Amino acid sequence: MALRELSSLEKFLGLKKPNKYSTQGGQKVPVLQNSNGPALIGLVTIASHLIREAKRPELLGDSAEQRAVVQQWLEHRITRLDNCSKEEINIILKDLNRYLEDKVYLAGNVFTLADILMYYGIHHIVVELAVQEKERYLNVTRWFDHIQHYPGVRHHLPPVVVLRNRIYPSGRH
Repeated sequence: MALRELSSLEKFLGLKKPNKYSTQGGQKVPVLQNSNGPALIGLVTIASHLIREAKRPELLGDSAEQRAVVQQWLEHRITRLDNCSKEEINIILKDLNRYLEDKVYLAGNVFTLADILMYYGIHHIVVELAVQEKERYLNVTRWFDHIQHYPGVRHHLPPVVVLRNRIYPSGRH
């Protein structure tokens, strides 16, 4: 999964020459053999490198506070979201829903790498949610739909229908 995410990120960033990746270990941690030095290991490390390579530092945050928030969400993706159990999914969605109550993006009002990688990481969960669950996590659903329609983000993932039309009650058109 991480290799497709990195490939999609490269396309989003407009990087011309695709990198060659491999994986290591049982969890298939991505590895980028860097021609300028040692191999880069890990999704966040490689993604941050690609951002710098594309000269798009704003995706890592413009201020020290924003950079810290972006880093926090990237860590959250790796430590909590990846490989979480089914029991943990509802807790993660509930916490994320509460966090997004007054935010457009994870770092406030600015689109960042955190939004991209959290979107990639949560996609398989949102695909499986029933309509009622999507309504229960309305802020997550709003954020998810916004990110999936952000130009160039959803390369390797199918679109997800997030909510039915709320204007008409079901069955009474």
